[in-house]
Amino acid sequence: MTTHTKHASKSRKTVYAVMIAGLLGATALTGTISHAGTEATKTQISLNTAPASGFADLVEAVMPSVVSVQSKYTPAASRGDDGMRDQRRQFQFGFPQGSPFERFFRNQPGQNGGAMPRPHRRNGTSQGSGFIISEDGFLVTNNHVIKGASEVSVKFSDGRELDAKVIGTDPKTDLALLKIDSDEKFTPIKFAADKPRVGDWVVAVGNPFGLGGTVTTGIISAAGRDIGAGPYDNFLQIDAPINRGNSGGPAFNLKGEVVGVNTAIFSPSGGSVGIGFAIPASTAEAIIADLKDDGNVTRGWLGVQIQQVSADIASSIGLDEPKGTLVAAVTDGSPAEKSGLRTGDTILKVNGADIKGPKELSRAVAGIKPGTSVDMTVFRDGKQRDIKVSIGEMPGEKQASLNPGRDSGPAADEKLGLALAPTEDGDGVVVADVMPGSPAAEQGIRQGDVILEVDGAFVDQPEAVVAAIRQSSAKSGKAPVLLLVKNDRGQRFVALKIAKG
Repeated sequence: MTTHTKHASKSRKTVYAVMIAGLLGATALTGTISHAGTEATKTQISLNTAPASGFADLVEAVMPSVVSVQSKYTPAASRGDDGMRDQRRQFQFGFPQGSPFERFFRNQPGQNGGAMPRPHRRNGTSQGSGFIISEDGFLVTNNHVIKGASEVSVKFSDGRELDAKVIGTDPKTDLALLKIDSDEKFTPIKFAADKPRVGDWVVAVGNPFGLGGTVTTGIISAAGRDIGAGPYDNFLQIDAPINRGNSGGPAFNLKGEVVGVNTAIFSPSGGSVGIGFAIPASTAEAIIADLKDDGNVTRGWLGVQIQQVSADIASSIGLDEPKGTLVAAVTDGSPAEKSGLRTGDTILKVNGADIKGPKELSRAVAGIKPGTSVDMTVFRDGKQRDIKVSIGEMPGEKQASLNPGRDSGPAADEKLGLALAPTEDGDGVVVADVMPGSPAAEQGIRQGDVILEVDGAFVDQPEAVVAAIRQSSAKSGKAPVLLLVKNDRGQRFVALKIAKG
């Protein structure tokens, strides 16, 4: 972001970018406080308070289980010719290309196009953090800490250094499981069973800038953060000071349990400004258990392309409010197709749990064991109905994909702002041109897009699009017209408001 102060030069701007790094840490105890008022109205409130004696006892107990992780690369890899190069390309501004955060920071004045933040790196090595979860030496870190490494080693707070091997990785959640090459018994720490609350104390221990054994404290500032890092974003936001090299380190509660795996920070220059992100313990524990089984993560698969239900789309399909997730396309032969899900359905619930948007559906489906039968509540043709779906196993890198980004004969209608032409195969109508400033342009329709349906009716000629839009507008009054649009990145629904007059 760019911050202007009264005394600062107009040219002085600060742009925040996401840096892959460790998250915060903190701790919690219990106390009480009384609200002012009469004796009859006084209430006692439970608070999380820092221990009066500090955090030394907690740190002393967990420090033997936290390690510095060092990754070594071949000469080619150290020049960026490995997976890290691809990752930097994908995270041009610290976020995946095309994500809302990446687009925002890319458009900020003063952006210098900085490369993706990464673990502290020097002379063909990178250094991150990790923590031991079993006596026989299994440990957790971030995938980006060890990705592409030819050798991995860990260093303990007492100075010992041991080799480790990669058991499995999950790039989608940026988690990795390592195993220390040793027969000795280690001191493990466990994931927290209780869900942390916003305001709870946390303590972070890690290896910032290769310094090792560094402790910081803070609180959980927010939960459920989506920073555009992957399809299953659900980060804890924490404010303990963490920096490059903290990646993969633990954030503890006051019981010495891991509530999150430190993963990313917002930063103007790579240093902490008190905004960090951690993978929740509930997510990490499930992924790590899967990796420990066979080195891979097995996720549920539905086989749909999905998108957010906007207010305009809700109005178009007759929903009383924007909710659920709209099915923009159904994959041939997928569990969704076999169960009877259709393009245009809005998924409202999975096994009775509300689905607020695409991320919630992706996480819900991914967490279901393949072969499990689930009940889905969908909104179709103005009515709710229940559909039973047998969840499949995600093939390769497929996922319940989010709606692709917006991209763009005779003039269909000046009020629509589109010029249309037939397609060669008769499958829909191609957009030949888009009038700047038109409703279509504002909704992201681009030249080359193909309109497949208008309010659920298939169209194969420009005249059919015009007629269907006019008919729909006359029938529904002010409600937007719902178009199904396809381009080389997939399908999506567009709710188009047609100018009157």
